[in-house]
Amino acid sequence: MSHVYLVPQLKQRCTKALAQELTIENVVDVLQLAKLCDAPGLYLKCMKLVYNNYKAVEHTEGWEFLQNHDPHLELDILQFIDEAELRKKRTRRHKEEQSLYVQLSEAMECLEHICTEGCTSVGPYDKEPSKSKSPCNKFSICEGLQQSIKHYATCKKRVDGGCMRCTLFFDQKYSSVSCLILLGAVCWQFKLKMRLSRTGNESTRWKLLVRKVVSAKAITSLSMPKRKREDEPRVNSGIRTFKL
Repeated sequence: MSHVYLVPQLKQRCTKALAQELTIENVVDVLQLAKLCDAPGLYLKCMKLVYNNYKAVEHTEGWEFLQNHDPHLELDILQFIDEAELRKKRTRRHKEEQSLYVQLSEAMECLEHICTEGCTSVGPYDKEPSKSKSPCNKFSICEGLQQSIKHYATCKKRVDGGCMRCTLFFDQKYSSVSCLILLGAVCWQFKLKMRLSRTGNESTRWKLLVRKVVSAKAITSLSMPKRKREDEPRVNSGIRTFKL
């Protein structure tokens, strides 16, 4: 009656009361009423309840009645569920991508740290080793990079594909954009050579990935405490050859 006679305050109270009384058993009936009476807030709440409890709603009398007498509303519900699932998948994929970009950003920071300051036993050749050999605060990442650098620099079997680890290391450098970014800081001359010979599509992918990594780093920095952001070093001393 509040809808038919255009009494907005009464309609609002009725909508609120119905929303508070929602259950799995009556959600389909309330959904039909919300659609008939043009109550979008209540309609959306019903849709979310159906989506979150779809298996249980399927076994109610209301759902059986809906299938037999209102196929259009049933289709609306199924479309809502499909769209919600797609949004969930996109959100999950976006979070996974952001996590990967943050890891790439951290790896780049560690490479820059190794190449400019040195970390434990690996550092630039033209700089005296630090008296403090204690690991940095991201040593879990630095350690893996140092092991790859040490192996690739000292391996005597890497020529002509004699070492599988070196072959994989070298192949990934040319085949994976992610590895190009990581290894570019290690092998600056190779990076310059590849940049000159890179095709247009690869160049576009490179720029896109760099933008995403920078964006992920910016988002991570914003989520850090202010004092920690201020304490982060901002000096770029350049990348030089390693001392092992």
